[in-house]
Amino acid sequence: MKKSEKKLKKFLSPVSSNLSKTKEGVIEKLNFNKNNFITLREIIISISFIFIFILIIGGVYLFCEIRNNSEKIFVCGDGTFYDTCSLTKPYFCSYGKLVKKASVCGCSELSRREGDNCISEYQVNPKHITLKYTLGGQEDKINYIIYDGFYDYISKLSRFINYREVEKPSRKDFKLKVINNEDQREMLMPLVIEIQNRAENKKDQAKIAKSIVQNIPYKPSFDNVSFWKQAISSRYPYEVLYDGAGICGEKSELLAFLLKELDYGVAIFYFSEENHEAVGIKCPFFKDFRNTGYCFIETTGDYKIGNSKVLKTFDVTSTPEIILISDGESF
Repeated sequence: MKKSEKKLKKFLSPVSSNLSKTKEGVIEKLNFNKNNFITLREIIISISFIFIFILIIGGVYLFCEIRNNSEKIFVCGDGTFYDTCSLTKPYFCSYGKLVKKASVCGCSELSRREGDNCISEYQVNPKHITLKYTLGGQEDKINYIIYDGFYDYISKLSRFINYREVEKPSRKDFKLKVINNEDQREMLMPLVIEIQNRAENKKDQAKIAKSIVQNIPYKPSFDNVSFWKQAISSRYPYEVLYDGAGICGEKSELLAFLLKELDYGVAIFYFSEENHEAVGIKCPFFKDFRNTGYCFIETTGDYKIGNSKVLKTFDVTSTPEIILISDGESF
């Protein structure tokens, strides 16, 4: 009997061992699946928290956007409120764009009304020109109309100024005479309006104006004074647009006019030693040119605002005469 029991135990021992191993394996698998289940649950909880967080952030952002839009003042590029006449006649602010509406806003004393347009006596023989510019790395253009009638008129204006004996002539007088001509302003304001319609941001407006002038080729104009002699004559900004060319002083006067009408503080730098002119735009003192209160703008080439390198071969080193053109906003 004892021998039979021993044989039975010996026979059942491998079976028992296998059952034990199987049991341990099952337990290990259950523990593995349990651990996996816990990890998956943690992942689901984490994703849920992230999703809720995103919803909260999105809700806050949406709320801020709605609030900002409700508080936003809707104006055109020149600061005119929607559905209101601009100070520049005959323009009307319509959905963010300045449009001609002389029937509502009227015309200046220098023109007459025809429908919604204001017509000048100098708008004779239109000439279509293309003004190129770059903004934010993107090239674009403005199709603009200038007139033979006004070109003939302004090209014949005297460049002289009469002074009394006690008065001292100044370069500033001649600059202001050219830039502040009222007839010329009337004819050039459509270009200013077009710039304002191209960008709501005033900095971008200044950059467009700068780029337009820089893209006009540098070229002098010679008038025959006698058979043996020629002299360079200074042209008005309108003439520079019409001719599609200008020297540093002429192009600087054109840019000074545009920036002035865009409500910026503007000056002209005159460097006597280099016989060169550039534009200054009012800007913070830590960015200005030689503590002048103005950032340097070179008009003879594609230079950024603040870059005083006129050419690759030399820099303007002399102390400039600062000719104040207008007081206004800072760039």
